[in-house]
Amino acid sequence: MQHSKPYFFVGIGGSGMMPLAMILAGQGATVAGSDRSLDQDRLPAKFDYLRDRGITLHRQDGSGIVSPDQIVVASAAVEASVPDMVAAERVGTQQLRRPELLAQLFNAAPRSIGVAGTSGKSTVTGMIGWMLHALGKAPTVMNGAVMKNFASPDAPFASALVGESEIFVSEVDESDGSIALYVPSIAVLNNVSLDHMSMEQLRALFGGFLARAGTAIVNVGDAEAAALAMELAPSQRATFAVEGQADYSAENLAEAPFAISFDLVTVNARRHVRLNVPGRHNVSNALAAIAAVVATGVPLDAAAAAIEGFTGLRRRFDLVGESNGVAVIDDFGHNPDKIAATLDTLHAFPGRLLLLFQPHGYGPLKVMRRELVAMFAAKLALDDLLVLPDPVYLGGTVAREVTSADIVADVGVAGRNARHIPDRDAAADHLVAQARPGDRIVLMGARDDTLSLLAQRMLGDLTS
Repeated sequence: MQHSKPYFFVGIGGSGMMPLAMILAGQGATVAGSDRSLDQDRLPAKFDYLRDRGITLHRQDGSGIVSPDQIVVASAAVEASVPDMVAAERVGTQQLRRPELLAQLFNAAPRSIGVAGTSGKSTVTGMIGWMLHALGKAPTVMNGAVMKNFASPDAPFASALVGESEIFVSEVDESDGSIALYVPSIAVLNNVSLDHMSMEQLRALFGGFLARAGTAIVNVGDAEAAALAMELAPSQRATFAVEGQADYSAENLAEAPFAISFDLVTVNARRHVRLNVPGRHNVSNALAAIAAVVATGVPLDAAAAAIEGFTGLRRRFDLVGESNGVAVIDDFGHNPDKIAATLDTLHAFPGRLLLLFQPHGYGPLKVMRRELVAMFAAKLALDDLLVLPDPVYLGGTVAREVTSADIVADVGVAGRNARHIPDRDAAADHLVAQARPGDRIVLMGARDDTLSLLAQRMLGDLTS
């Protein structure tokens, strides 16, 4: 795409906004922005990183929006009453929501790979991006998480990659319905489960996404995704499943604390693969990524070899460190399926779990209450401890119909150890005080990058 007008991102520090801004800046566009966290002096290193890439930052007071020639891009979290949006209306700028702009870039790419599903999107996107990069395909990658393969002291926030080829890889979000905007060359569907919408809405959105693709890569090990795959012509789809019948399947899984290996099986080949990320769910993610890369024309053996170099994402089962026999893990788990996958991976090895789960909003708690409670009741061991602080809150209006205290009460009724400690720092201190050698402390939550800083602080507290 040609970028003849300057862009102004309202909420530029968000996990979906920041990589998009970096891609535009990398393509030569003029980019500026504002963020509530910048005004609150939260995560200054992130905003220094953006400035270092030529992006001008302003306070979120309307001062940066001065011309009708600007294109104002807003995240879903930005309300119409925010001064920048008021200024955009007054000045008469063109306004786009983040997914609208991303879909324009995605659909303009000659070869686009869209990764969808309730869980695993960021990991599969990172895997595909790394494999194509390692194989010399120079993709552009839009991710919602920092990809460790591309991170360095000079690039600590590498959630985007700007390549020179025609390939554009992006995770695609269903939570706001914007998945309907994307027309992928290759569509990947990991799974379908309750998160932000009803199952009926999700089936329609994911089904439409697959139908618009040239090739659809679908997890038939997931019942809902499998049903959608069956609506496609066999020539349009490629399937994958862990220990199941599919075009790409995995057998003989062998788990390690922070790795896993398996046999990759197709109609014509069998190959041993070792991943540098743990868990059965990552085997499924790897099958999806390999199938997508093969669909671009890469030989199977080359794709399988490349994925062994994938080192993971920040905040996806991310080992922060170990001290006095206690491991601290930072994880993005925030819905029942994501949290369950992490707990299953951890329970494959001995040791008590001390969990701090910060809900990512009051609305999601209301939608997922029953499923969250059922998951914790099924997945927590009797000696595990779950602590919930109050949900993340960054401003704006919100209904507080279901709270962390409600979830804790329900989990307690189910016979598991759970506590509501409203203040997050106090919740963290409680877990550190409880920890003993052999325990694993896990911080979980979304929409709040300061959780990673808290994980580092807890590790230091264990040492002192």
